[in-house]
Amino acid sequence: MPLRLIPPRLISREAAAAYVCVSPNTFDEMVKDRRMPRPRRLVGRRKAWDIRELDEAVDNLPIDGNEVSDETWSNVDGP
Repeated sequence: MPLRLIPPRLISREAAAAYVCVSPNTFDEMVKDRRMPRPRRLVGRRKAWDIRELDEAVDNLPIDGNEVSDETWSNVDGP
């Protein structure tokens, strides 16, 4: 029987950044401002990010073009 590879559940900072298509430094900023999840602590100082939490965070990012517009002046010339 051939060996089947199991996809990782936890990934490194660099892999997490690549997973969400940003640089590691941008990923750090996104973790800091809570757009991305904080890491899990493994052994000692070693940390890793949960793929499922990254997926959820990506699902919660704003969709381009769905910005809420300010309708304050939309009817200024109205009846």
